[in-house]
Amino acid sequence: MPALAESLVPVFNEVIQRNPGETEFHQAVREVLESLAPVVDKHPEYADAEVIRRLCEPERQIIFRVPWIDDSGHVQLNRGFRVQFNSALGPYKGGLRFHPSVYLGIIKFLGFEQIFKNSLTGLPIGGGKGGSDFDPKGKSDREVMRFCQSFMTELYRHIGEHTDVPAGDIGVGGREIGYLFGQYKRLTNRYESGVLTGKGLGWGGSQVRTEATGYGTVYFVDEMLKHKGQSLDGKRVVVSGSGNVAIHAIDKVHQLGGRVVACSDSDGYVVDESGIDLELLKEIKNGHRGRVSEYAQARGADATYVSDGSIWDVPTQIALPCATQNELGAEGARSLVKNGCIVVAEGANMPTTPEAISLLTEAGVLFAPGKAANAGGVATSALEMQQNASRDSWTFDYTEERLSTIMRALHRECLTTAEEYGQPGDYVAGANIAGFIKVADAMLALGIV
Repeated sequence: MPALAESLVPVFNEVIQRNPGETEFHQAVREVLESLAPVVDKHPEYADAEVIRRLCEPERQIIFRVPWIDDSGHVQLNRGFRVQFNSALGPYKGGLRFHPSVYLGIIKFLGFEQIFKNSLTGLPIGGGKGGSDFDPKGKSDREVMRFCQSFMTELYRHIGEHTDVPAGDIGVGGREIGYLFGQYKRLTNRYESGVLTGKGLGWGGSQVRTEATGYGTVYFVDEMLKHKGQSLDGKRVVVSGSGNVAIHAIDKVHQLGGRVVACSDSDGYVVDESGIDLELLKEIKNGHRGRVSEYAQARGADATYVSDGSIWDVPTQIALPCATQNELGAEGARSLVKNGCIVVAEGANMPTTPEAISLLTEAGVLFAPGKAANAGGVATSALEMQQNASRDSWTFDYTEERLSTIMRALHRECLTTAEEYGQPGDYVAGANIAGFIKVADAMLALGIV
């Protein structure tokens, strides 16, 4: 793990002291601070105004109880969160995650990452994140509706199109966004389309929003390969996960000529050497929220299901971790290097451990951090906000073109920034520094607030 600059050690120590036990948040902060030594040397005004210390402290942290009644008539209780981290560039923007693993530290790590990711899009949005330890898996539609209505009954007073604009994340898709928006409209008596993104196409949603994170990750990979004189055409690809991000990453890889041979869920992974049958996978995952083991059963001898191994043991040239945080560890990284992997790009948020990142980069594997590679989702959310503000609706092709332009420009900015600060080809440094400078300059301009 790289050492921190001497001037940043007290900042990181303070983060640990003020946020005990929040290991994911500590990891996210350290990963950014490790990149900022040349920035602090070049811009002493950031240190003078304590910009980095202020950036590591959320502007607002909201925790609330969420009582709801299940189908058996029993009262259930969950905890809700919204961390409004930084609004120097615009209203807070970031998803809601409904998953049993959610606690304050997870939401803070996600919100901290969101600051830089949103900054990199070049769009006027700040960083925030929210969610609950509620698990929608196995719940009926009515149970999910009752939970979402209770959750929004508290959250509504803290959000708004000019204040904070949530979207979806793990466990929060179109169904949940619909229930949340319905309750917001009921409580406020306003049809405020811009208060949530990821809405249905018939009531204010944006074309490409569903596809955006997965598509954007692959656009970024395509640019990385082009910079090295290569392309996705004919490349062998492994994608972890089988949710929204993974499915649309698989789709775009296939469109650009690559072949995805493996994907996974929390139970195991499936290998299909002829290439993942995307329509079958969608039918299983979106049709009845099934498991990838069902994919293997449906494909018969063409596919192999593995329940007790690591998807990173599957030989591949390109690896796209698209499931959850810290899913790709040191052992997985060693397997990827041994098997000749040339690119790893994060479709999920912080899915690669610091040890794995070091092993990959030391071996010469091109590595794209999530705050750059998966920024397509929030970029398209911001495009949805633009359409809502203007009462407009854009075509799929036009919106995808905007997404492609944003991701390709973001790739250039990461490369040029890394070069400017003496770390050519380092996408982690480029993304962290470029994202930080925009926010830091805005914070200076706004004063001590």
